[in-house]
Amino acid sequence: MSKPEVPQKAPYVLEVEPGKYAWCTCGKSINQPYCDGAHSGTDFRPNIETVTEKKIIAWCGCKNSANGSFCDGAHAKM
Repeated sequence: MSKPEVPQKAPYVLEVEPGKYAWCTCGKSINQPYCDGAHSGTDFRPNIETVTEKKIIAWCGCKNSANGSFCDGAHAKM
């Protein structure tokens, strides 16, 4: 698999409502941290996350988290 682009070396900390979210895995979306289809023609696909309650989420911004869509601090080692 190709390496993703790194849109930022910090998480996107956002308050979200319950629902489904398509987290960008390629790093090319202009709607970070969410997918806008910019991965078209690549081997990347968005991660679909289901949020069941209103909460604050630290979405991974560097696209290198071992915790998938969610920040694990991997950006600090880049």
